[in-house]
Amino acid sequence: MKAVGLITEYNPFHNGHIYHLRKAREITGANVVVVVMSGNFTQRGEPTILNKWQRTQAALENGADLVIELPTFMAVQPAHRFADGAIRLLAALQVPSIVFGAEHPDWDFDQFVQAEAHFMKDGFARYNATFATQFNQELKQATGHTLTEPNDILAFAYHKAIVKQRVGIKPVAIARQGSQYHDQSITGTIASASAIRQAVLGGRPVDQVVPKQTANDLSHLDSIPDWQILYPLLRNYLIQAPIGELQTIYQMTEGLEHRMKRAAQQSLTFNQFIRQLKTKRYTYSHLLRLCFYTVMQMREDQVQMYLQQPYLRILGFSNDGRQYLHTIKKRVSLPLITKCGQAERDHLLNLDYRAGKLYQLFTPYEQDLKRAPVMISGSGTVKE
Repeated sequence: MKAVGLITEYNPFHNGHIYHLRKAREITGANVVVVVMSGNFTQRGEPTILNKWQRTQAALENGADLVIELPTFMAVQPAHRFADGAIRLLAALQVPSIVFGAEHPDWDFDQFVQAEAHFMKDGFARYNATFATQFNQELKQATGHTLTEPNDILAFAYHKAIVKQRVGIKPVAIARQGSQYHDQSITGTIASASAIRQAVLGGRPVDQVVPKQTANDLSHLDSIPDWQILYPLLRNYLIQAPIGELQTIYQMTEGLEHRMKRAAQQSLTFNQFIRQLKTKRYTYSHLLRLCFYTVMQMREDQVQMYLQQPYLRILGFSNDGRQYLHTIKKRVSLPLITKCGQAERDHLLNLDYRAGKLYQLFTPYEQDLKRAPVMISGSGTVKE
């Protein structure tokens, strides 16, 4: 069986993702689509609008064959670590190629990888600008281009991860369809995930841009998951915890613990809090991830321990996905996990389990313990 890999968040799953699934099969000739998908929190550190089981169901009903969860310690990371984790899992699953959307699919991303290696020799020395700003200045001089669009940044990260890991995965970029990533308008049948989330928040219909499964799930939301709901937990911890304890949080560097504690003491809403934190040195995405690490009380040693023992958590599969797993399982070097029992909850899946419990502030449904993979009959081939 020939497989192709996709790296996704599906926040939420929409018509553009159906196009992506269909195009991946068409370009590669694959009969099995393996999806590595973030769990209940995104790369930016935000809660997903629908939980991972709802998004898995929608993916399987619209073209996916096997959905693997990208573990929390890999998913809530900057682009290069996010990509590195996902590529590692796809390589373990014997996937020979990945297909991803990009704003500029014709760019030579391998050239960008070489440019970054040259840039890193000089180090990240200036503190009045982000790393991305400084790197883009170097990239502009070396290639004439800059990495500013979200999907281009991820395309670069996938190429970089493949080079770093020396795996035989072929990266294939396709042009992003419909509206751009940050476009907030909904016209036609394909819209950005951001536009869909804003429409749901505003009570506007999204049926024309999402499949029936997603539309139904969105219509039954009790509340929209966001940081404003989580902020009381974050604020209380920041106020109560000693500075020495805050300093042990993953990625808590350069005195940010003092800045976060002060902002928590002065801010009654999350929007006020995050605005107080923002500086030229740090992007909003970096700060949102740090908020997630903080409310989860993630430590550097915990993350490093998890990075040394990755695993394959199966969220769902079609008949073809099940058959593919059966074909390759003897050659897979990472643990294959289908259920989260007590042993998994306390060890390998502990961080995912804790993230699931945090997400249950938005939903009454258990996210991990004793949850079985979603199964659908037939193949995941997209229905016309």
